[in-house]
Amino acid sequence: RRNLMGIDTERDIEANLQIGPTDKGMVRLFIEAEGGIEIPMDFTTDEAVEIAEEIMAAAHRAGKAGKNKR
Repeated sequence: RRNLMGIDTERDIEANLQIGPTDKGMVRLFIEAEGGIEIPMDFTTDEAVEIAEEIMAAAHRAGKAGKNKR
């Protein structure tokens, strides 16, 4: 039986995130974590814009949630 962790579950893992263009016209999210784990994720420019919009929407929701907890 697996212990499922959701997006709201805290973890004690450190990771670095780099974002940049590739030489093939893609946008790469590169995640490097403890233990030598490297995860390159390439997206089309349209996908990258959609991801950016989702991040901004989540940031706005998180900001509102933080204000409600004060």
